[in-house]
Amino acid sequence: MGEHPNPFKRNVRTPAIYQEPTPHLDKDNPFQDMMERLDYAAELLNLDEGLYEYLRSSSRIHITSVPVVMDDGSIKVFTGYRVIHNEVLGPSKGGIRYAPDVHLDEVKALAAWMAWKCAIVGVPFGGAKGGITCDPSSMSAGELERLTRRYTANLMDVFGPDKDIPAPDMNTNEQIMAWLLDTYSMHVRRTETAVVTGKPLLIGGSEGRREATGRGVMTTTLAAMERLGLRPAECTVAVQGFGNVGSVAAQLLREQGCSIVAVSDVSGGYHNADGIDIEAAMAYADAHGRSLAGFEGAEPITNTELLALDVDVLAPCAKENQLTGANAADVKAKIVVEGANGPTTPEADTILDEKGVLVIPDILANAGGVTVSYFEWVQDRQGYFWSEDRVNRRLDRMMRAAFDKVYDASEKYDTSMRIGAYVIAIEKVAGALKLRGIYA
Repeated sequence: MGEHPNPFKRNVRTPAIYQEPTPHLDKDNPFQDMMERLDYAAELLNLDEGLYEYLRSSSRIHITSVPVVMDDGSIKVFTGYRVIHNEVLGPSKGGIRYAPDVHLDEVKALAAWMAWKCAIVGVPFGGAKGGITCDPSSMSAGELERLTRRYTANLMDVFGPDKDIPAPDMNTNEQIMAWLLDTYSMHVRRTETAVVTGKPLLIGGSEGRREATGRGVMTTTLAAMERLGLRPAECTVAVQGFGNVGSVAAQLLREQGCSIVAVSDVSGGYHNADGIDIEAAMAYADAHGRSLAGFEGAEPITNTELLALDVDVLAPCAKENQLTGANAADVKAKIVVEGANGPTTPEADTILDEKGVLVIPDILANAGGVTVSYFEWVQDRQGYFWSEDRVNRRLDRMMRAAFDKVYDASEKYDTSMRIGAYVIAIEKVAGALKLRGIYA
């Protein structure tokens, strides 16, 4: 258990049967953070003990050694993960991330979050996540291709269009998904485009997929503004993280009339009270290795300072545990919209709730990606592809409907939007499990 006090639990169960590996213990462990929210929502619903046991446990955990012949002829062995949280609503779905700090607890938490996201937005998938512990920035394209293909080959019995469907995540992209698709297809002796989403358009990708997560952030932010009586043209926004999610969210919110006064990436933050030219910032980042370092359209600030800016909307779109008990009291935004997975710790949640900040949780705010991944999977299986306008209209409709359900649930149970989202997810997955029953 983390060192911070648990602000969500009241009379939380301590199951005796839970057999998963001991968590990677640290102060802000993403798996433990996820479990605390799940526990509290389960208590609100007075969930049956057996259903609770089922929902809190991963269905399957795959850990595989991934040997790669490096460019210099040496052999390096990487550790790969694929966690299936559950498949009650359909085949499991979730991205694959490449990063030096990938560990099992992170992947388990992300797999569970995917299960809740799918339930909240109403797509017929369960939750999964994958990752490889590596430093992709130090690897050549050839090394990354060999890494991806061997990881895919090792998990051939796991992946499949009716079983488990990967997608891009941190430090993975369309090209890596294309290698995964090709490797899988070579093994099954047919081209199986529906085995992976987030692919290039040329080989079965969907229009609107790259922008989908950022678009979902925009849609839920506008819905929150409406609930609070705010006009987009009068709102200021700070976006932490300027990757695919953050940059697209900033661009789309700007198109809706918001003033984007701060953005940031690993190089630091950039602030302009008069508004940042987001298109110029995106062009600069594209021309400088996806980095804003040296960007002259704003004054440099730290990422910590960005989180404390006096803005209407704060969108953390970077990594986990950015808002903590140490800095949550400094947040001045009226709305926090979580473009990243797990950017707010439970301790920070309590502080923000006491301050009256409306937090749009990650399992709602960034679910646009999996929603359009579902659209891509449907299109691949039909062999019929939609226009970008149709994709965006359907995405906006589903995200807005999900926001309204979560907001209404939070009011019904007199709790936060985050717990309202967990309540909806638990009710849906537990309801499906009761209908299906337990095979014995």
